[in-house]
Order: sequence, then C-alpha cells, then structure tokens
Amino acid sequence: MGTEERTKKFIDEMTPYRALSHLLKELEAPRAVKMAFSSIHVAIPAIAKRLSQNDRGRLIYIGAGTSGRLGNLDASELYPTFGWPKNRIVQLVAGGDRALKESVEGAEDQTVNVEVVIDMLKLNENDVLIAVAASGTTPYVLAAMRQAKKYGALTIGIANNADRPILTQADHPIFLDTGPEPIAGSTRMKAGTAQHVTLKTISTLVMVRLGYVYKGMMVNVRASNDKLKKRAVSVVRLITGSDDEDATKKTLELCDWEIGVAVLVLRGVPIPCATTLYLKLAQRDLHAALVLEELEKMTR
Repeated sequence: MGTEERTKKFIDEMTPYRALSHLLKELEAPRAVKMAFSSIHVAIPAIAKRLSQNDRGRLIYIGAGTSGRLGNLDASELYPTFGWPKNRIVQLVAGGDRALKESVEGAEDQTVNVEVVIDMLKLNENDVLIAVAASGTTPYVLAAMRQAKKYGALTIGIANNADRPILTQADHPIFLDTGPEPIAGSTRMKAGTAQHVTLKTISTLVMVRLGYVYKGMMVNVRASNDKLKKRAVSVVRLITGSDDEDATKKTLELCDWEIGVAVLVLRGVPIPCATTLYLKLAQRDLHAALVLEELEKMTR
C-alpha cells in the first residue's frame, strides 16, 4: 500500500534544514490533485445535479482520523462562506465529536453504529455522500458507503491508494496518488494535504455551479461580525452601483443581511417579494433571481 511504504530518505536522520527542504519537496498534493482532474471534473456536476433537484438534498461527509477531520472542516465552512443550509450538511467522523480533538482507538473498525446512523438519516437519491480514507479500506467508511448506496444516494470516494474498495465501490472514485509519506503511514502530510485541496475544490465549485457565487463574490456569506457586514455592504454597492453607503447598510439591516434580497430591494422589489423571490424561488441563486425579476417586470 503506497501510503504505508517508506521513502528512501529518512526524515529523522536529516538536519532541520534538510528535513524542511525534504518535506516541502515531497509534498505531492498539487500534482496528485491535478492528476485526478478528470475524476474531479466529472464528480462536480453530478453532485450539483443531485443537490439541485429540490431543496432537501444533503451533503454527507464521512471519514476517520485525519480524513474525517478534514471532511468535518470542509463541511463546517459551507454555511458561513456560502450560506449553504445547516440542515443540508451532515458530518460523520469515526469516534464522534471526540475524534475531532483526539484519536479514538478502534473507531474506524466499527461498522454497526454507522449503519444505524445512515438508516436514521433516511438518505435518498437527492443526497450525496463524500467518503474520504487515505487507505481506501476503512471499515467505518465502507459500511457507510454501502448503506448509502442502498438508499440511492450518490457516493464520492476519495482515497490515496489505487484499486481499493472505497474507489471501486464509489459512483465517482477520486484517486489521489501521493505515494509514500515522509513518515510511513502518517497520512496527515501528503495524503491529507491532497484530500484537503480536493475537498475544498469540489465544495467550492459545487457551490458555484448551484449559483451561490455571483461574479466571484460570496453573495450568500453570513454577515456575523463587523468585518463581514462591511463586506456585505461593499458587495451590494458593487452589484447595484449604489453610491450611498448608509442607505445600502440600512437596506441590508431591513433584509436581515441577506445580500441577494437587498440587491433586489435596491432594484425596486418590495422586501416581502424580494425575500420570496430570492430565498424560495431562486434558491439563493442571484443569477436566477435577477432573471426572474426581469421576467416579472416584462409581464407587468
């Protein structure tokens, strides 16, 4: 197994300078992700299609150890960055929340509990399960994947060893060929870095495809602090061409800091109509909302 093999040079026998140079040289994440370009490219529209079929499809991240923590990290950023609904994100890590802070020995070998959890989630064909495991053989992850497939959920398998069950059983396998680790078997370096880049790439482009980004801006960002509120004001002014900062801020306050709603209001749409149009009809897709608004104007 590639991630379990030793490199020809041993990091513990190097000077600090050589060790640092070796680590940076050995990081294969960019190359591995680029090599998986085709697999990632095919997976993104498949994920977006499932999630766009209605407003209930969920993204389920699952993994163990480093892979589980990386999945949890990516999932936790979807709401504040893109406004992706919290009830449409599920984070499963072998060993539970405790495993996010410390190692839970033997958790990755437990399969019964995760099968029960998948049953309780009542997965269906609108859901997408993203399974991550460097080895590609983690029992906990495999059990969840098999159970998810029974319910018709789309499965994405990410692993760093070729021809492993997570890849062969996934609807969309993504093989990240990072090779042997600087410390044999410790996948927190090369394998983990490649997984991190891949997860962020997939989630970002899925959100873009779903319309949660407008002209390169986070139009669904949660304005939860002063910095983000200032950013929201700037974004709305940029989109609408407003030169009145105070009026823009006041509009955002009236719209509960929903950027898309505020944009429509400043274009002359009453708040109740703008709220329904953006949040319900357009599903937070500002591109779609503006098209619908123009169509509505034409039919007046």
